[in-house]
Amino acid sequence: MLANLVGNAVRHAPGDRPVLVTASTLAGRVEVRIADRGPGIAADDRERVFEPFQRLGDRDNTTGLGLGLALARGLTEAMDGTLTPEDTPGGGLTMVLSLPVAEAAPAARL
Repeated sequence: MLANLVGNAVRHAPGDRPVLVTASTLAGRVEVRIADRGPGIAADDRERVFEPFQRLGDRDNTTGLGLGLALARGLTEAMDGTLTPEDTPGGGLTMVLSLPVAEAAPAARL
């Protein structure tokens, strides 16, 4: 999931503006934010990007099939998580990946 999200952000970000990846925990969840300064996605199109084979305006058909975000969201939801796009303050897109914190396994006794 992360490789796909970061790869998409890098592909759409201007070359002089690095992608920012941050992580935090709150209320039993881990939240990873992948922010770029690219063109962003119109609010009306944000759910559409998660449809299989959707390339939303891409003209380069050599970089993938348009399955990455559909697979990333499906895997995220299978792990009781969410994957949502938001505006990046100042322009661009931020993908927010939220997953429940894994419980630590009990220590093995010898």
